[in-house]
Amino acid sequence: MTLRDVRIGKTCKVTKVHGEGALRRRIMDMGITKGVEIYVRKYAPLGDPIEINVRNYELSIRKADAELIEVE
Repeated sequence: MTLRDVRIGKTCKVTKVHGEGALRRRIMDMGITKGVEIYVRKYAPLGDPIEINVRNYELSIRKADAELIEVE
């Protein structure tokens, strides 16, 4: 399952970050690393981006990037 599949109001734990090079580094620089918990706050009206809470701050992430984040 990926972060894109998580419903609003649910918490999940990151198991793996996919992607290569600068894209993977950018995701990890935002604080999304293996083992961190993510709370899905809401989706934008048209579904993109997704607003999440990670490491006690709010973050908006595109669906395309959310598909690269594997969660449990």
